Amino acid sequence: MDIRPITPRYAVSPQIAPTDLAALKAAGFTKVICNRPDAENPPAWQAEAMAVAAKAAGLEFVVLPLTHQTMTPEAVVRQAQEVESSTGPVLAYCASGTRCTVIWALGAVATQSVDETLALAARAGYDLAGLRPRLEQIAG
Repeated sequence: MDIRPITPRYAVSPQIAPTDLAALKAAGFTKVICNRPDAENPPAWQAEAMAVAAKAAGLEFVVLPLTHQTMTPEAVVRQAQEVESSTGPVLAYCASGTRCTVIWALGAVATQSVDETLALAARAGYDLAGLRPRLEQIAG
């Protein structure tokens, strides 16, 4: 696993395997958000299989698949609500962690500066500088 902390409560990762979920629970995560559409994965890594493994590991599991078409304001709000309602740290995953970082950034600029948001993403290895105009527009 390649866990990349964005904030103390939110980390992202490239694709994880069902066998990783017990280790995530042991590492202190309480919820896992799947931002990867099933069409991108073989059946053994699709949301249903991951949900079964998460339940067995004692983790909450949320499915919010993201594509360019589904990266909507409603999805941004739902992702933020899932993190906010969690009883502890959350790990979100997709193919590379980029979509999970983008959706976080789109919500984060409501409560922190665009510069801080971009810096936190960069510290985790995600260059979202190209998103600056959109983040500034959201931040108003």
